[in-house]
Amino acid sequence: MTALVKNKIANPVTLPLTGYKPEHFLLSVDGSVATVTLNRPDKKNPLTFQSYRELTDFFRACAFDDQVTTIVVTGAGGNFSSGGDVFEIIGPLIEMNTKDLTAFTRMTGDLVKAMRACPQPIIAAVEGICAGAGAIMAMASDMRLAATGAKVGFLFNKVGLAGCDMGACAILPRIIGQARASELLYTGRFMSAEEGERWGFFSRIVAPEEVLAQAQVLAKSISEGPTYANTMTKRMLSMEWAMSIEEAIEAEAVAQALCMTTEDFARAYHAFANKQKPVFEGN
Repeated sequence: MTALVKNKIANPVTLPLTGYKPEHFLLSVDGSVATVTLNRPDKKNPLTFQSYRELTDFFRACAFDDQVTTIVVTGAGGNFSSGGDVFEIIGPLIEMNTKDLTAFTRMTGDLVKAMRACPQPIIAAVEGICAGAGAIMAMASDMRLAATGAKVGFLFNKVGLAGCDMGACAILPRIIGQARASELLYTGRFMSAEEGERWGFFSRIVAPEEVLAQAQVLAKSISEGPTYANTMTKRMLSMEWAMSIEEAIEAEAVAQALCMTTEDFARAYHAFANKQKPVFEGN
């Protein structure tokens, strides 16, 4: 069991991602948009030791793929994810010592680190149950769309654990505010789609049969933009959490100056001058 926590999966991620066949989730690539589907619908798509590892490796590999410029994450069968599998993860954790438990919690945190470090914007298409580690994956995404009736729960409190799991105490308050995040993390109650939209967790609510398609439309729209500049936006949104306003303004000045050296910036100018829509090429 310890090996599953510490070691990488037997099926390493290969590039380009169009040729990669994951073992523990589904992957489809349509043009520049990759869609990751958590695919254990009979159990509401829980995560396992193996899927944690493979997802982490996938998001890290995305940094080296030039074709994929946006990523959509969703779940099969009408639910996003019920979190860590009770019998395949939580049960074995009871038998582990402190050293192995720390290896596990660091491994789960690595998934969030990989999602945040992944240069491509990530959009979560959330339907049905989105709980525990599933809620964390949605939280770690850059944007979130909800299906009508979706429910998000940070359930760690319900299983006798602290709400400070996989970066929840750092990231969730920045999305919905300290008091609202505190309520969800202390009580473990579910946040409805309507609350999530009102609080800023979700960008919008759509019909269940449309949530994935709408997320993919949004992803395609973003992918048609300037890739390098979008990557810089994601990097700055993350880095500036720990900066003063003065530091952030300076960092953005440097970042924007770099974007001004790209061919896409010149393409946008020439297209505007000729009353045309710019066609960005990512360089």
